[in-house]
Amino acid sequence: MTLENLLYILVMALTTYLVRMIPFTVFRKKITSRFAKSFFYYIPYAVLAAMTIPAIFYSTGNVISAVAGLVVAVALAFFGKPLIVVAIAACLASFAVGLIPF
Repeated sequence: MTLENLLYILVMALTTYLVRMIPFTVFRKKITSRFAKSFFYYIPYAVLAAMTIPAIFYSTGNVISAVAGLVVAVALAFFGKPLIVVAIAACLASFAVGLIPF
Protein backbone atom coordinates (compact mmCIF):
# COMPACT_ATOMS: atom_id res chain seq x y z
CA MET A 1 0.00 0.00 0.00
CA THR A 2 1.42 3.35 -0.98
CA LEU A 3 1.69 6.46 1.14
CA GLU A 4 -0.93 8.11 -1.05
CA ASN A 5 -3.46 5.35 -0.28
CA LEU A 6 -2.77 5.65 3.44
CA LEU A 7 -3.32 9.39 3.22
CA TYR A 8 -6.67 8.83 1.49
CA ILE A 9 -7.74 6.38 4.19
CA LEU A 10 -6.68 8.78 6.94
CA VAL A 11 -8.59 11.69 5.41
CA MET A 12 -11.72 9.58 4.99
CA ALA A 13 -11.48 8.27 8.56
CA LEU A 14 -11.09 11.80 9.89
CA THR A 15 -14.00 13.05 7.80
CA THR A 16 -16.25 10.22 8.98
CA TYR A 17 -15.27 10.80 12.59
CA LEU A 18 -15.91 14.55 12.40
CA VAL A 19 -19.32 14.11 10.79
CA ARG A 20 -20.34 11.83 13.65
CA MET A 21 -18.67 13.81 16.46
CA ILE A 22 -19.63 17.40 15.64
CA PRO A 23 -23.38 17.04 16.39
CA PHE A 24 -22.59 15.66 19.84
CA THR A 25 -20.34 18.59 20.68
CA VAL A 26 -22.54 21.31 19.15
CA PHE A 27 -25.94 20.15 20.46
CA ARG A 28 -25.36 19.56 24.15
CA LYS A 29 -28.78 20.76 25.29
CA LYS A 30 -32.14 19.35 24.26
CA ILE A 31 -33.39 20.88 21.00
CA THR A 32 -36.59 22.82 21.67
CA SER A 33 -37.10 24.64 18.38
CA ARG A 34 -40.02 23.21 16.40
CA PHE A 35 -38.32 24.19 13.15
CA ALA A 36 -35.07 22.43 14.05
CA LYS A 37 -36.91 19.32 15.25
CA SER A 38 -38.92 19.04 12.05
CA PHE A 39 -35.81 19.78 9.97
CA PHE A 40 -33.85 16.98 11.63
CA TYR A 41 -36.86 14.65 11.44
CA TYR A 42 -37.19 14.94 7.65
CA ILE A 43 -33.47 14.87 6.71
CA PRO A 44 -33.24 11.05 6.45
CA TYR A 45 -36.27 10.93 4.14
CA ALA A 46 -34.93 13.71 1.93
CA VAL A 47 -31.50 12.11 1.63
CA LEU A 48 -33.01 8.70 0.88
CA ALA A 49 -35.23 10.20 -1.82
CA ALA A 50 -32.32 12.14 -3.32
CA MET A 51 -30.29 8.94 -3.58
CA THR A 52 -33.10 6.63 -4.72
CA ILE A 53 -35.09 8.59 -7.31
CA PRO A 54 -32.20 9.14 -9.78
CA ALA A 55 -31.18 5.50 -9.42
CA ILE A 56 -34.69 4.41 -10.35
CA PHE A 57 -34.60 6.17 -13.70
CA TYR A 58 -31.23 4.69 -14.70
CA SER A 59 -31.73 1.18 -13.30
CA THR A 60 -33.41 -0.45 -16.29
CA GLY A 61 -31.85 1.29 -19.24
CA ASN A 62 -35.35 2.20 -20.40
CA VAL A 63 -36.98 5.24 -18.82
CA ILE A 64 -40.50 4.07 -19.70
CA SER A 65 -40.17 0.79 -17.80
CA ALA A 66 -38.52 2.60 -14.89
CA VAL A 67 -41.41 5.08 -14.69
CA ALA A 68 -43.91 2.19 -14.80
CA GLY A 69 -42.19 0.54 -11.84
CA LEU A 70 -42.06 3.84 -9.96
CA VAL A 71 -45.77 4.50 -10.53
CA VAL A 72 -46.71 1.03 -9.30
CA ALA A 73 -44.44 1.39 -6.27
CA VAL A 74 -45.83 4.80 -5.31
CA ALA A 75 -49.43 3.64 -5.78
CA LEU A 76 -48.98 0.53 -3.65
CA ALA A 77 -47.05 2.43 -0.98
CA PHE A 78 -49.79 5.06 -0.88
CA PHE A 79 -52.33 2.34 -0.09
CA GLY A 80 -50.15 1.03 2.74
CA LYS A 81 -48.97 -2.26 1.25
CA PRO A 82 -45.96 -3.99 2.82
CA LEU A 83 -42.51 -3.16 1.49
CA ILE A 84 -41.95 -6.61 0.00
CA VAL A 85 -45.21 -6.38 -1.95
CA VAL A 86 -44.30 -2.92 -3.22
CA ALA A 87 -40.81 -4.02 -4.29
CA ILE A 88 -41.94 -7.19 -6.05
CA ALA A 89 -44.83 -5.47 -7.83
CA ALA A 90 -42.60 -2.61 -8.99
CA CYS A 91 -40.02 -5.07 -10.34
CA LEU A 92 -42.69 -7.08 -12.13
CA ALA A 93 -44.28 -3.97 -13.62
CA SER A 94 -40.93 -2.69 -14.82
CA PHE A 95 -40.08 -6.10 -16.27
CA ALA A 96 -43.44 -6.41 -18.02
CA VAL A 97 -43.21 -2.97 -19.59
CA GLY A 98 -39.62 -3.69 -20.58
CA LEU A 99 -40.80 -6.69 -22.61
CA ILE A 100 -42.94 -4.42 -24.79
CA PRO A 101 -40.94 -3.38 -27.88
CA PHE A 102 -40.83 0.38 -28.41
